[in-house]
Amino acid sequence: MILYLKFAILRLTNKAMTVGSKMSSALERLKKITSQISSYELARKENLTKLQKLFSTIGIDKKIHNFSDIFKFKAINLSGVSLSEENLGEIKEGKYLQILAISYDKDAKVKSKNISLAYFGRVENVDEKLREQVVEFVIRFRFEKSFMNLEHYHTMLGKFANTNE
Repeated sequence: MILYLKFAILRLTNKAMTVGSKMSSALERLKKITSQISSYELARKENLTKLQKLFSTIGIDKKIHNFSDIFKFKAINLSGVSLSEENLGEIKEGKYLQILAISYDKDAKVKSKNISLAYFGRVENVDEKLREQVVEFVIRFRFEKSFMNLEHYHTMLGKFANTNE
């Protein structure tokens, strides 16, 4: 798909040179958008590869056997280490390092449920490299989950495309 878009842009660019500057600037914007989309897709593929490796490295595969099953969770959180941009990876003294998954069951009495995916003990006693890998895993999960949410809502909006005309 991306190669097709790039080829189409190249063909249009050659035609635009004869049409004028308005067409040229529109094509430049289209090229830029296509480049961004291509960049996001490459980043997403690379992210999934690294996420799957971390899935095994930090031991989540012991609790969740199939990698794709982690995306059934609504969210994954972390205790014991900060995930805020300003303090990313900063430990919270006296806390325990733990990866928590949040599942949601709309039919259950208690709708939301926390599940421990991995427990590492007191955060100050966990090897720094392992802590970094745990933080990276959570951030990479959230990155992929954001793409999945985008696709989900884009599909939902498609249902309104014909109703508002």
